Amino acid sequence: MNLQQLRYVHEVARHGLNVSEAAEALFTSQPGVSKQIRQLESELGVEIFVRHGKRLVEITEPGRAVLEIVGRMLRDMDNLRQVGEEFSNEAAGRLSIATTHTQARYALPGVVREFMQRYPQVKLELHQGNPRQVCEMVLSGEADIAIATEAIAEFDELVTLPCQQWNRCIIAPQRHPILQASPLSLEEIARWPIVTYDFAFTGRNQINKAFLGRGLKANVVLTAIDSDVIKTYVGMGLGIGILARMAYDPAVDKNLGMLDAAHLFESSTTRIGIPRKAWLRGYVYAFIELFAPHLNRRIVEAALAGGGTDPGL
Repeated sequence: MNLQQLRYVHEVARHGLNVSEAAEALFTSQPGVSKQIRQLESELGVEIFVRHGKRLVEITEPGRAVLEIVGRMLRDMDNLRQVGEEFSNEAAGRLSIATTHTQARYALPGVVREFMQRYPQVKLELHQGNPRQVCEMVLSGEADIAIATEAIAEFDELVTLPCQQWNRCIIAPQRHPILQASPLSLEEIARWPIVTYDFAFTGRNQINKAFLGRGLKANVVLTAIDSDVIKTYVGMGLGIGILARMAYDPAVDKNLGMLDAAHLFESSTTRIGIPRKAWLRGYVYAFIELFAPHLNRRIVEAALAGGGTDPGL
């Protein structure tokens, strides 16, 4: 039994049992088609077609079952070919990234723009969620890589690679008294209502740790899952904001003042998470290196092969 025989019986059935037309479609001879079908029937031990002289006039009952299976097999072969073509073409395909709002809104736009210019035939998908959700998207196969700060290193099923370090700032409406604080201290911040990230998000652990370390209690009155919401409510006067520094843009956030707070909080590290032993397309390595230039293909491949984490910034 061989693939050629399966294609021959399939084409004969598709052409209404007309062997001549099937042979023409297959770019071969009619006797060659007939011979291959006979050989397949002999090997299977059943007749696929009812014959009247040299003509095929009907498909037998076992023939219908055979042709159904053959159809599935040929469709699967076509799918295999498509997979091979897709993965052999390093410049076309799909890249699905799961990340948080802060990364998608403030860290990734320049990278995405550059990537899409380099790889116009790659369909890029961004899925947003909290750090735990983005890791679960990757593990479920919904996304190829995860980009987040909190929680991502807690998933043993992922190889995690450090990308960037960042810290925080304090934002407040223009003319708010805290903007005159010099130097800015945790004690001064603790005097005011605070709007900041939800516990699952963007470096919240470092914020809590800093206040506890000084024996202070932060008066958090509102939490949100993205930076733009925090800025909106701070602008309404509901409190001062503790925000990822990357999320403040003086050209856009003209109604808000900002003080750098890197001296008050430990830095956070944004990481990429990839399933262990994953096979990555060439353009995925290119995206990772655009986002984190120190993570070239050799480093990422070594981490995936060894299943290691954090090769260092």
